[in-house]
Amino acid sequence: MKKIINRETLRQTSAYLESFLTDNRKDRLIQVLNERTRHVTVVVEDLFQTQNISAVMRSCDCLGIQDIHIVEAENPFSIHSAISMGADKWLTHYHYPAIEGKSDIANCIQQLKNRGYSVVATLPDEDSCYLEELPIEQPIALLFGTELTGLSPEAIQLADQTVKIPMYGFTTSFNISNSVAIILSFLAEKLRKSTINWRLSEEEKEELYFEWLQKSVKTPKLLIRKFLTENGLQL
Repeated sequence: MKKIINRETLRQTSAYLESFLTDNRKDRLIQVLNERTRHVTVVVEDLFQTQNISAVMRSCDCLGIQDIHIVEAENPFSIHSAISMGADKWLTHYHYPAIEGKSDIANCIQQLKNRGYSVVATLPDEDSCYLEELPIEQPIALLFGTELTGLSPEAIQLADQTVKIPMYGFTTSFNISNSVAIILSFLAEKLRKSTINWRLSEEEKEELYFEWLQKSVKTPKLLIRKFLTENGLQL
């Protein structure tokens, strides 16, 4: 979606699109929007099983995480629709395609740091802090690696810190989709009990709501063009 330069026109266009929804649907969009956060975001590096990336997206949506960063290397990104259950369309995706077959994780991490995120690698290592010890005052970007070998050495080296989930059995790691669900569930609950301003800004809400409205009506581009033209408006 192109950058919005006229906030009032955005609001008017959103109100027009709302007229094609039931009150229940509109209320549901607003309810979910008010629970969305960018204080925590997820980065997945080179997952190869479509069911795992789809399950990760489903967990993000269920737990109110808006952004997901998808770093490719050897494995192209794809979605298993039966598992994602449509969750992918409500999230904001950031894609980092492979460069000559190599992960662009360094660029991804640098962009997140530039935006104020503390980059946290998930690593079941003796030096990693436990999940309950992880500070949440600063926005957090969680790094999750490929199914067999985990995060690349480069990702681990560039991370600001590492975190692990407490485990008490013989197995030393969780499946990636389980790890994401456990960590996000813990952090989402901790954020909601804190005094941290974790919700989206009003401008972010307006823009995301406009996106979601377009995904909730038929022929959204045609409707928007018609409304703007008839009212002499421009976004």
